[in-house]
Amino acid sequence: MIAGEFSVVLRPDIVAAAKEAAEAGCGALIARAFAYNADCVDFDNHGIIKVLKARMNNELHMATDLKNTGKGNLFVIFGEPDIEILKRDNDQIAARINGIDTFKPSTNEVISSNPDSIALWMIDADYNEESFCVRHAYFLGANDPYSALKRTLKNEIDEAARDSLHSAVSRPFDPPKSGRIAVKAINHLGDEAMKIITI
Repeated sequence: MIAGEFSVVLRPDIVAAAKEAAEAGCGALIARAFAYNADCVDFDNHGIIKVLKARMNNELHMATDLKNTGKGNLFVIFGEPDIEILKRDNDQIAARINGIDTFKPSTNEVISSNPDSIALWMIDADYNEESFCVRHAYFLGANDPYSALKRTLKNEIDEAARDSLHSAVSRPFDPPKSGRIAVKAINHLGDEAMKIITI
């Protein structure tokens, strides 16, 4: 299934394509799109049809104008961010990100990474299954991004504030009223993955 250049794939689109794949006797559906609606994240199979979602890099829009450095991925299929839910005082919870799995189509391998490969991870602490609302954001990476920010701003950065944002463990928050949280992670290539967790 190849989505239109400026369209966002909805869950019913993938369901329809999976039904068509089943009728044709296929064992899997590979959906390729620039953007997926949030309700597609946990849709991994339809009956016996395995559903793989490949997110096309937005740089494909400018493919003829960009120099090929070999450092980016034009098509990326993700696993999910590896997330742990931690109990905190006063019945609050926190999330820890341990890494993310990335599928490399060029070598047909899954690479498991640690938090250093994640540029940004965000939490919607009360996910409503319609839209992702950033309630927490954390900036990671092997190289300390705050030293560059400090130089750019020519100012001191509060160390306590810095540590709370440069962390693989979130600040504590109340359990979600909806019963779900969503975690979105973006690596240094701009590839994005999201996981919905029932609390």
